[in-house]
Amino acid sequence: MMSVEHDVYNDLVERINDIYLEIDSAACLELRNGDSEYADLRREAMQLASDFPAIPVIVEDDGGVCLSADESVALARYLKMKLVMENMERKQIYFRGHTDCYRYLKKICAL
Repeated sequence: MMSVEHDVYNDLVERINDIYLEIDSAACLELRNGDSEYADLRREAMQLASDFPAIPVIVEDDGGVCLSADESVALARYLKMKLVMENMERKQIYFRGHTDCYRYLKKICAL
């Protein structure tokens, strides 16, 4: 027989799984609106993708592309920026998880 605490924990895990995309989206939105470095990287990445149409083809499509030297440099810059942005997003979600956990533990009187 399962304990009530185990059922509550599993319910919480299921709820978090169900809303994870919303949590991820909210974290990215927080970064866009509150972190100028992230916002600048995002703008620059979008500009590179606009200036060099091969970039979206490479990262979003299945087709092959031959790159010029300038396009190759732009693609490398774009990928580096996206990696920095992804790391910032992961960090945001990581710390948000800590704050959510703290609030949850206070709510269940574990702290």
